[in-house]
Amino acid sequence: MSSNAIKVGGGIVVVLALAIGGWLIRPLFVDSVVDEEFPMSTGAEVPADMTQADVEAEMVEAAAMPDVEEVEEMPATTTDPVVVSTGTFAGADDFHEGEGSATVYELADGSNLLRLEDFSVTNGPDLHVYLAPLVDGVPVVNDQSVDLGSLKGNIGDQNYEIPASVDLSQQWGVVIWCQPFRVTFATAALG
Repeated sequence: MSSNAIKVGGGIVVVLALAIGGWLIRPLFVDSVVDEEFPMSTGAEVPADMTQADVEAEMVEAAAMPDVEEVEEMPATTTDPVVVSTGTFAGADDFHEGEGSATVYELADGSNLLRLEDFSVTNGPDLHVYLAPLVDGVPVVNDQSVDLGSLKGNIGDQNYEIPASVDLSQQWGVVIWCQPFRVTFATAALG
């Protein structure tokens, strides 16, 4: 093999190593901030000519209007979200820090939602939010865990739908998990 071929091959390896290294290290220096509102109208039927955001904007506007006494009897139903469980985040170690709260809500339509509030975690590559069973009081990602999707931002309030198949009567926790390195960044035991 000629020395030119070795130099070209070595150059390609160096460029690939730098690209992969940059992808893995970059999140440590860049925060991703998200600020999602709590979905107020998840159980509402959205008219075809409106979006979910339009419905929620109308609900906010209606809530700001002066109270009017209703003469007609309203059906006795509750549409307020119900807190199922809640927990506080802690970092996994001195390098992987996390704080904020995790709350599971049952919504009016019977669906469940995980809400992270006042949340922050050390950023990393390809972080995911998992519901994980508790092992000795600590949530641990294993084959029974449920991946709720990619973390939307390492800072801020955010919502994650919980699949109907999840049995919330079991003890769960929330884990912020780095997929490529299989490392826990932060946990919150729910209770």
